[in-house]
Amino acid sequence: MATGRAQRGAAVEAAALAHLRRAGLQPLAANARYRGGELDLVMRDGDTTVFVEVRYRASAAFGGGAVSVDLRKRRKLVLAAQLFLLAHPALANLPCRFDVVEAAGDPPQLRWLRDAFRLEDC
Repeated sequence: MATGRAQRGAAVEAAALAHLRRAGLQPLAANARYRGGELDLVMRDGDTTVFVEVRYRASAAFGGGAVSVDLRKRRKLVLAAQLFLLAHPALANLPCRFDVVEAAGDPPQLRWLRDAFRLEDC
């Protein structure tokens, strides 16, 4: 049985997916798990593969969700993205980027940060 936290996480990810779809992105994968990391959402934005980290915070008192995507988390996301691209070679030579969708409050308000960090930052 899912916990309240897991249910909220799933609901926030679903809201982020709907938000990104309305913006024209097409879903490729959700909750893609790899050794050492998980990709919440993988989307297509034109010819660009977008790896999306979804972060929820009940309050912005300690910084928003994007602040929690620290260097360690970014490295895990990059590794998971590399493994995803190895498994999907047709996407490997196309551009990619890392976005963050942060959600805060109840009901959650979403904020989409395109190109939240770059590979060189890791």
